[in-house]
Amino acid sequence: MAMNNPYQAYKQNSVTTASPGELTLMLYNGCLKFINMAKNAVEMKDIEAKNINIQKAQNIITELMVTLNMDLEISKNMLSLYDYANRRLIEANIQSDTAMLTEVEELISEFRDTWKQAIQMNRQQKHAVAGGAI
Repeated sequence: MAMNNPYQAYKQNSVTTASPGELTLMLYNGCLKFINMAKNAVEMKDIEAKNINIQKAQNIITELMVTLNMDLEISKNMLSLYDYANRRLIEANIQSDTAMLTEVEELISEFRDTWKQAIQMNRQQKHAVAGGAI
């Protein structure tokens, strides 16, 4: 099916060729997209779309939780923050509360922005090392 749709083929290729760091960034961006769609659904009083999009955001957060390396202290802290975000999404779904969705959106945005900076710093260090070898 992906072969019939160039966009789908591109998306599939970008996922299969992404580094683990880039995949995490994609997860954060996807989570933010679904939270935004859920907020719009709440405003439109579309209960089904709200529920579906919040569940998609929760699935992404669950994926982020299970991929943590629990040997690292920071992962334990991240786990509790992801758990908090997940619980707030559940509450937002039950109460159709856009303020709770915004709270989670801001938290995930901070994680995404920090992760993006880490990827950029890692790339710069690799290029500096590669440049020094010449």
